[in-house]
Amino acid sequence: MNMNLGMRDENQKLLDRVAAMIRDEIIPLEDEYQGEVSKGDRWQYTERQTEILESLKAKAKAQGLWNFWLTDSERGFGLSTVEYAYFAEEMGRTPLAAEVFNCSAPDTGNMEVFERYASESLKEEWLVPLLEGKVRSAYLMTEPDVASSDATNISMSCVRDGDDYVLNGEKWWASGAGDPRCSVYIVMVKTAGEEMPKHKRQSMIVVPANLPGIEIIRPMEVYGHDDAPHGHMHMKLTNVRVPAGNILLGEGRGFEIAQGRLGPGRIHHCMRAIGQAESALEQMCKRSLAREAFGKKLAQLGANYDIIAECRMEIEMARLLCLKAAWYMDKGDARAAAPWIHQIKVAAPRVALKVIDEAVQMFGGQGISQDTPLAQAWTHVRTLRLADGPDAVHRRQVARTELRKYTQEKV
Repeated sequence: MNMNLGMRDENQKLLDRVAAMIRDEIIPLEDEYQGEVSKGDRWQYTERQTEILESLKAKAKAQGLWNFWLTDSERGFGLSTVEYAYFAEEMGRTPLAAEVFNCSAPDTGNMEVFERYASESLKEEWLVPLLEGKVRSAYLMTEPDVASSDATNISMSCVRDGDDYVLNGEKWWASGAGDPRCSVYIVMVKTAGEEMPKHKRQSMIVVPANLPGIEIIRPMEVYGHDDAPHGHMHMKLTNVRVPAGNILLGEGRGFEIAQGRLGPGRIHHCMRAIGQAESALEQMCKRSLAREAFGKKLAQLGANYDIIAECRMEIEMARLLCLKAAWYMDKGDARAAAPWIHQIKVAAPRVALKVIDEAVQMFGGQGISQDTPLAQAWTHVRTLRLADGPDAVHRRQVARTELRKYTQEKV
């Protein structure tokens, strides 16, 4: 099997430009940008935040460094998923980078849904401004009262009434819904009961964020942090009327669309997590060489040589697994790619979390403070072990694939 996990020369040059912009222009503004969050209304962007973000986006766009996530698409650069992995890794080094290049979640997944499954009118209304980075979006799937890692449990009511659908129910962990620029939601709803097979009961519908009946109950906190102004919102929809033409592919196609959306989204998260691990290892090494205790550099104390070595080896293994999953995705066989996506969704966040935690240890008390980006990175990556399905769900799928080799029975 000829498995190319490398980069074409022209795209390597493109990646070098992205890495340089991240290093020289984005990271130096990260602390100032984050420092603006608590000034005034946490759910509005300050003038300086807007200036930083929009100026960086304008620079990236002017240089053509935009929408890399559009793999194998005439709208993008034609990157393979393997090649995009390297770009996402670089963007994972700082929280700002993904949006600067218009490659941030949940917009990338939502844009893929619009591109693959939406009508031409919905594409014109929502895909175009999303591709241009003019608006943001959210994906509403998870619900407070059901185990939402099983998409067949989704129960938000969606009932046809003339030319509309009427939505009632609650969603939570709607990432990005707190952003004042968030203009549209893609919502997983239930349109049929037990008269239909369980994988045909859910649908996806496009919901403009300004419709009457939409209420943001509260921002969900992640280990005590509200992640403003992006936010992960708990929402209630009461008799929200949505045009019938906003349903994607028709009733009963939601599970199919969800699987199409979550596969790429999961691997993009993992690619960025590897970038966060690399950043943490870099901080760890620099700290270990700059700080002294007991008359020696920290690197020479205790088991720090071994810790640094283990972190390097585990990052390399996770990256190779991620690239292998990306390669299978590029082959176009979703069933063949699925076991590899499940594996990396467990492995990459787990490795990144370990490396970040070891870096925190190297920094001591400073590592858990606001004086380094490590505490925020740890919180984000720990959350990633739940986003798009908890580890246990993915391990179950990996085990079922493995056991299927040795039995004809369904496992």
